[in-house]
Amino acid sequence: MTLKETLIAFWTLFSKECYRFLRIWGQTLIPPIMTSSLYFLIFGNFIGNRIENINGFTLMEFMTPGLMMMSVISASYMNVSSSFYFSKFQRSIEELLISPTSNHTIIWGFVLAGSLRGVIVGVLIFSTAKIFIDINILHPMTFFFFLFVTSALFSLAGLINAIFARKFDDISIVPTFILTPLSYLGGVFYSVQQISETWAFFTRFNPIFYLVNGLRFSILDLSETSVNISFVVLSFLIVTLYIICFRLLEKGVGLKT
Repeated sequence: MTLKETLIAFWTLFSKECYRFLRIWGQTLIPPIMTSSLYFLIFGNFIGNRIENINGFTLMEFMTPGLMMMSVISASYMNVSSSFYFSKFQRSIEELLISPTSNHTIIWGFVLAGSLRGVIVGVLIFSTAKIFIDINILHPMTFFFFLFVTSALFSLAGLINAIFARKFDDISIVPTFILTPLSYLGGVFYSVQQISETWAFFTRFNPIFYLVNGLRFSILDLSETSVNISFVVLSFLIVTLYIICFRLLEKGVGLKT
C-alpha cells in the first residue's frame, strides 16, 4: 500500500472506532463522571474533612489524580477489548485481515481511538473535580502526556485480551482480577510514606503506581518517585505490549482458527 492508501485505511478504522463510542456517549463517557462524582462527594465532603492531610494536601486533592487514572485505564481498556472482540464475533475482522491493511495500521486504528476515549474521560473527570475542590494543572505537557500514553498502554492491553478472548465474559476477567486490584494498590488512596516498608516495596513493583505518580506530579507538583522513572516504566511497557500485539496479529492467534 502507498502512504496515502495507508493513511486512508488508518483514518477509516480510527474514525469508525471513535464514532462507535461517541454515538453512545451516555454509556461510554457519563458513567465514569457519575462514579467519580460519588468519590468526590463521599471522600471530599463526608469523610475527607475528618482525615489529616497527606503530604500537605487534603485527601481529595491527593486522590484526584488516582481517580482520574482509574477511569482512564478502564475506559481505554474496555473500548478496545470490547470493540475488537465484537469484530471477531461478527467476523468483520476477517475482512480487515485479508485486506492490504498492515497490522501496524490495524493496531494504531484501534489503539488511538481507545486513547482518545481515555483522554476525554480524564479531562471530563478533572473538570468535575474542579466543582468540588480548587485544583489546577501545574504541568500541562506532563498532564496530557501521561493521560495519552496511559490510555495507549491499556488500549494495547485491551487488544491483547480481545485477541485471546473466546467469549464475551473473557474480556472482563483481566479488569476484574488484575486491573482493579492493581489500581487500588497503586497509591491512589494512600502515600507510600504512610504504609509499612513491606507494602511500600510491593507498591513500587506495581506499574500503576508510576502512572498515578506522573499524573499527580502534573497536577499537584508532588512526586513520590522520580517522574523520569515513571516515564521509563511507561515507555518500556508500551513498547513491550506493542510488540506482543503485532506478533499476535502476525501469527493470527485467536483469529485464524
